[in-house]
Amino acid sequence: MEFGKLPNIEEVDFSLPPDPAGNAVVLSNKPQTPNHKPPRLYIGATGWSMKEWVGKIYPKGTKPPEMLRHYTRQFNTIELNSTHYHIPDHYTVLHWHDEAAADFRFCPKVLQRISHSRDLGVNGPLIEQFCEALSGLYSKLGPCFIQLPPYFGADRLPVLEEFLKKFSLQLAVEVRNESWFTNKQNFNRLSDLLEKYETSTVITDVAGRRDVCHMRLTSSKVLVRFVGNNLHPTDYSRIDEWTGRLGKWFGEGLSEAYFFTHEPDNLLAPDLAAYLFEKTKTIERLETRGPDLDGPNTGEQLSLF
Repeated sequence: MEFGKLPNIEEVDFSLPPDPAGNAVVLSNKPQTPNHKPPRLYIGATGWSMKEWVGKIYPKGTKPPEMLRHYTRQFNTIELNSTHYHIPDHYTVLHWHDEAAADFRFCPKVLQRISHSRDLGVNGPLIEQFCEALSGLYSKLGPCFIQLPPYFGADRLPVLEEFLKKFSLQLAVEVRNESWFTNKQNFNRLSDLLEKYETSTVITDVAGRRDVCHMRLTSSKVLVRFVGNNLHPTDYSRIDEWTGRLGKWFGEGLSEAYFFTHEPDNLLAPDLAAYLFEKTKTIERLETRGPDLDGPNTGEQLSLF
């Protein structure tokens, strides 16, 4: 992911911002009880067709048609970017569903012809077609996410509301235009709107745009897109801090978090995902699983801590 990348990160303050006040209100509406379903952390990358992973997280000799099946036994979610470019047909969606592990969740990126259109597709058939196609993933469908383009500013909030009224699947929203962040009222209005429609936020942790790491929760679920820097030492210290924040959120009522590790060319994403998995074993009652870099022939099954 090129968005927010910097050639030199030595002067970047990667500290996570404090929780916005609105988080406490959102999470207080989701109280934990002794019989409450344990929170769940989904850990994933951005693609499965990686020949460089063969012998590392895929068994030796794995062929491309087998990669999805092995991916879903190592990770339990994916940032599914292919849906940004075309709506998959029925047979493709059925194949994805049947190949994936039972506890796996796909997080499809909303079609570009929707997210980058002037009206976000509300006056055409694409939203309905997209939702109908992806609903074929059934229980293996996690939140979709819409990545609004850089030119989609705070003045277009009414357009976003019309889209939210029409989009029928679970959804998380990522905004990038600086007008959302330079004016606190703009971001508060966005947060209020997402809460109204029980829509999650996308939090992006990337070196060159610290404003998009806003830490605002608007539902009991959140998507985190974490952009690393070739396993620089700060990648690990940032994951350490994220582990603490996720533990806090889960303890306060967050039900699900989807955490996607980005590394250049996706090559080292499993290493960072495996580190996150190990660190989050300390979070009480958490259900999660992640890559087993030492056992590519088996993969690690769902673990409860």
